[in-house]
Amino acid sequence: MKTKTIDINAKEWFDKVNGNSYFAGTITLNYGMKSEKIILLPFQYGYGDFYMQEAKAVLTEHNHVSCEYMQGLRRYCKENNIILRSTKQRNCKKRELKNNK
Repeated sequence: MKTKTIDINAKEWFDKVNGNSYFAGTITLNYGMKSEKIILLPFQYGYGDFYMQEAKAVLTEHNHVSCEYMQGLRRYCKENNIILRSTKQRNCKKRELKNNK
């Protein structure tokens, strides 16, 4: 399958009691095409753009991208003419992340 688009949608929850951020999300490859595939990013610790690094790791693990060492996903997509869209919804509830589907 040739990857033409990568859409990363993450949700973030901040645990005020312990001061930690967590995220969960989905990666959609070839959105709206016959070859569309969805990969889940499970609930895990991370803040800022860490969800992008984790998405890169998951895509590499499943052989959808082959980034060079220390190459970011944005740069990889630009160099390989892949449309990359990413969003992160902040201030979500923990249950929204746990129910990520």
